[in-house]
Amino acid sequence: MSDKVIIFDTTLRDGEQSPGASMTKDEKVRIARQLERLKVDVIEAGFAASSEGDFQAISAVAAAIKDSIVCSLARANDKDITRASDALKAAKAKRIHAFLATSPLHMAVKLRMSPEEVLEQAKRSIRFARNLADDIEFSAEDGYRSEMDFLCRVVEATIKEGASTINIPDTVGYATPELYGEFIKTLRTRVPNSDKAVWSVHCHNDLGMAVANSLAGVKIGGARQIECTINGLGERAGNTALEEIVMALRTRKDYFDLVCDIDAHQIVPASKMVSHITGFVVQPNKAVVGANAFAHTSGIHQDGILKNRETYEIMRAEDVGWSANKIVLGKLSGRNAFKQRLHDLGIVVEAEADINEAFTRFKTLADQKSEIFDEDIIAIMSDTTSAEAGEHYKFISMSQHSETGERPRSRITLRIGDQEVSSEAEGNGPVDASLNAIEEVAKSGAEQLLYSVNAITSGTQSQGEVTVRLAKGGRIVNGVGTDPDIIAASAKAYLAALNKLHDPSHVKINAQMTP
Repeated sequence: MSDKVIIFDTTLRDGEQSPGASMTKDEKVRIARQLERLKVDVIEAGFAASSEGDFQAISAVAAAIKDSIVCSLARANDKDITRASDALKAAKAKRIHAFLATSPLHMAVKLRMSPEEVLEQAKRSIRFARNLADDIEFSAEDGYRSEMDFLCRVVEATIKEGASTINIPDTVGYATPELYGEFIKTLRTRVPNSDKAVWSVHCHNDLGMAVANSLAGVKIGGARQIECTINGLGERAGNTALEEIVMALRTRKDYFDLVCDIDAHQIVPASKMVSHITGFVVQPNKAVVGANAFAHTSGIHQDGILKNRETYEIMRAEDVGWSANKIVLGKLSGRNAFKQRLHDLGIVVEAEADINEAFTRFKTLADQKSEIFDEDIIAIMSDTTSAEAGEHYKFISMSQHSETGERPRSRITLRIGDQEVSSEAEGNGPVDASLNAIEEVAKSGAEQLLYSVNAITSGTQSQGEVTVRLAKGGRIVNGVGTDPDIIAASAKAYLAALNKLHDPSHVKINAQMTP
């Protein structure tokens, strides 16, 4: 067996299944380019048959990425597989990822198919896919809860039909490390042609063991591909976290004796980008990428670190992309310095007009705060790319009055389409009043599920990053807004969410739960 572990990132597909984490096409391309800088082996860009928006996003990622394999998910039927193949046409290297449930519960309740029907469907789908691409992955959805004898038959048959990767997901996060590792090992031992395919693990974190289960799958089971997401993003409790897998393999190479090709210096930039775009804030005590991951408060710990950092640190912060000197630019910085910093952060801006707009935003911000951080630059570019995508609702200006003993009031001016309108409203606080003023003219009728505030950097000059999650007609969207004025940031976030609700390309139809 090879000692290399293939890193298969599904942030753009399974990660996007988190309620409110849907991304625009441009946002998906930005993240995909960062994943390419991270040297991810396989980028699962989406589920082509789920919506026209997903199809277009996969096509855009396929055209943009040159050094990673680009993958699309598909149900095990000709229509989905053809759609996936069409979306991947521009890819330099492509993979079709077909899935079909194999557990007794899923076959009986969801598919309403007999085991023999499932077996035949799996064989037909892989045979069909093999005529469209050389690189085919088969996932046995809810594989860990499948009957071993039947699963062996399905895996053997799909390998025979041309599947080059076999994925055994723990779809519902039910597994425990030792048992899951032994499950993969038993499958590999019992399937006669197991050596003809790469074995993959895909674990969910419902019991908090996704990373441990995935590592057991490679150490005990002999799998050589791990499917994961940045920040562990994913539906329910999330997926296996890429950053934790990579650093576990590196830090404990003495135990795992396995390698991966990931450029770990790009981990923190990737984490920050995904967090900002999706609005899912990384908890401070999150391993590797949390703000406190390398912080030491205890006097005993601080003393030990000063004497020898290895007393309390098993990794170096700089090795995963943390920088001791985060201040990069100020109001006297020129356009070339700004462009260079964009390049250093992995942000690709091709149109000169877009660079000019971003630089104007940078200069405006630099007049408001003395020090500009990497996180500020990322926020500026997110605002710029949102504007590129076209805004039905555009923030113009606002004023608000809040005084002890009086009900706060806000006046806001927007551009809705080609028309500029103003509105006033009261609220329980200045933020509530501002959002009420927007609703006075937008009349969206959307339900607000989340309002979250996060400081992008430290200090009172920090930009506020606000996430607003709205729901309407079965759709859930996130809007993110940034501004040194937290009330303005709130208004921008609310408008960003309304723009997503208004944009038909954000309609995403997931026909069923996927691996």
